Amino acid sequence: MNGHVTADTLIARSNRLGADKKNTNFAGGNTSAKGQAQDPVTGEPVELMWVKGSGGDLGTLRETGLSVLRLDRMRALVDVYPGLDREDEMVAAFDYCLHGKGGATPSIDTAMHGLVNAAHVDHLHPDSGIAIATAADGEALTAKIFGGKVVWVPWRRPGFQLGLDIAAIQQANPEAIGCILGGHGITAWGDTSEECERNSLWIIDTAAAYIAEHGAAEPFGAKVEGFEALPEAERRARAAALAPTIRGLASHDKPMVGHFTDSEAVLEFLSREKLAALAALGTSCPDHFLRTKVKPLVLDLPATASVEDQISRLHELHEAYRADYRAYYEAHADADSPAMRGADPLIVLIPGVGMFSYGANKQTARVAGEFYVNAINVMRGAEALSTYAPISDAEKFRIEYWALEEAKLQRLPKPKSHQGRIAFVTGAASGIGKAIATRLAAEGACVVVADLDLEKAQAAAAELGSSDVAVGIAANVADAEAVRAAMDAAVLAFGGVDLVVNNAGLSLSKPLLETTEKDWDLQHDVMAKGSFLVSKAAAKALIEQGMGGDIIYISSKNSVFAGPNNIAYSATKADQAHQVRLLAVELGEYGVRVNGINPDGVVRGSGIFASGWGANRAATYGVNEEDLGQFYANRTILKREVVPENVADAVYVLTGPELSRTTGLHIPVDSGVAAAFLR
Repeated sequence: MNGHVTADTLIARSNRLGADKKNTNFAGGNTSAKGQAQDPVTGEPVELMWVKGSGGDLGTLRETGLSVLRLDRMRALVDVYPGLDREDEMVAAFDYCLHGKGGATPSIDTAMHGLVNAAHVDHLHPDSGIAIATAADGEALTAKIFGGKVVWVPWRRPGFQLGLDIAAIQQANPEAIGCILGGHGITAWGDTSEECERNSLWIIDTAAAYIAEHGAAEPFGAKVEGFEALPEAERRARAAALAPTIRGLASHDKPMVGHFTDSEAVLEFLSREKLAALAALGTSCPDHFLRTKVKPLVLDLPATASVEDQISRLHELHEAYRADYRAYYEAHADADSPAMRGADPLIVLIPGVGMFSYGANKQTARVAGEFYVNAINVMRGAEALSTYAPISDAEKFRIEYWALEEAKLQRLPKPKSHQGRIAFVTGAASGIGKAIATRLAAEGACVVVADLDLEKAQAAAAELGSSDVAVGIAANVADAEAVRAAMDAAVLAFGGVDLVVNNAGLSLSKPLLETTEKDWDLQHDVMAKGSFLVSKAAAKALIEQGMGGDIIYISSKNSVFAGPNNIAYSATKADQAHQVRLLAVELGEYGVRVNGINPDGVVRGSGIFASGWGANRAATYGVNEEDLGQFYANRTILKREVVPENVADAVYVLTGPELSRTTGLHIPVDSGVAAAFLR
């Protein structure tokens, strides 16, 4: 068999299975195919196995995500297997079975695929299959639902011994097409890729159909008064009000990005009488609890309670959660265990409102929420047929603090300077604001692109990446209610806010006698008042989070330089400049730093200059508009034009780790305008 055809066939099957979340969760499960290829050294045929490597996702798997192993060497490991107490050593042995450069790092499940006597193997984590796997009488249910076609494999931590277990059970049950792995998931096999995929789907669909037909109508029990879902608008408002507090609690040990979910499945689970008991049991499938922690934090107050009471109770519950997690760690850790990684919850459940999930970045936070929805589905299925009985805390600990899991974490790339930070940038659909948003996203921040024009804001956000990187929202900074709504949207998108850039602005170039009261009010509403409103809304969230933060004002050299014919613009820039000083003093006790940037005229890419300001300034100075940028450059000490990216660089430096003790500062980004030197 041609190896490339085998890999292509495997990738196509993997992508189809991974595209439907009923089959497996994101980054969960693995697939394999065995076939022949020519040994480039001997020219002889060699039997190989292509298997999804460590990490990655079936739905997006590519050839680079496959490990390629010589099957004869992989199976020869059975003869040198040192036993269960030393099975972790076998993972390093896989490296000596690789063919050529070997591709991706082999996963812990490699033995399962290599030792099962079938050309094609799928190991998946479907909700329906895990529901059977975590039912108290899962073994009996497996026989009842599937007959002899699917066999039960008692819980065993993934590894070489599990591969031996499955291979032995397959040999003893030649009519079987797969197995239910107790507490874990399913494995299926077949002689062809098509047969393997068909068998996987049959197990998944048969389990789901049986649960639907034979399951109890209300597996989570009766509804609890006061815990029902709030109306959508009220629910979202309550979520936004609680989000900063919850993020601060979840970030006690290290900063986290958040994700909010108020799907029907979540709200229904939160409204039922079994919520507390089932949540306390935690999740079972390793893929689930590695991303959600062993159990969530559950608010035990009704949705009708006041925000103040809920916040107070959340603080109490957080202290209890941390103590409970430390007790869990100390009960199961030994001298060789990795240090405790953190005691904060990754899943927080608020009845009537929804679920907050957390991670080091937005994708991780979102996926953690998706995994807990998987867990809810699993609990529903298990309770519908039997009793939900996940693996023990001791077994969970063996996986959560597994040396192999720790090694995987250590291989993660070093985080970028702004990873885990959430930036809110106004006027970010063009010019300086867009350059700032682009730079912050490149440095790992999640970015809220806020602009008066929603369509342009969304387009600018899309250029930065998926919604895990940036979102575009409408924000009229001159309207207090619009600013509040924009900040609520930001905290619901990413869990909170850390870094605010007051960049939105406009400019009217007129001498005093031609400047109308309307001109004056417009300039001050957008920049002086707008910055005040945005800073006020941001400060509320920043203070509630308790994580410090940054507020940056994009002021102007005109805040100190008396240029001609711009009384309204320059006066409001001076207002912004003093807001920096005032807020630096007021917010310092909360760890919030407030700094400003004073650019010279940024012509290239500027929305302000393109809207008429450039033409007016060019006329004022008696130069052609296309020469205005060079005119500004020529009057500076460095004789270099200032562009939006120069301002973005200053924001990056001011909000990065190097200037952590700097607040109340104005940085000139003007190539050196002596008349604007700060004194």
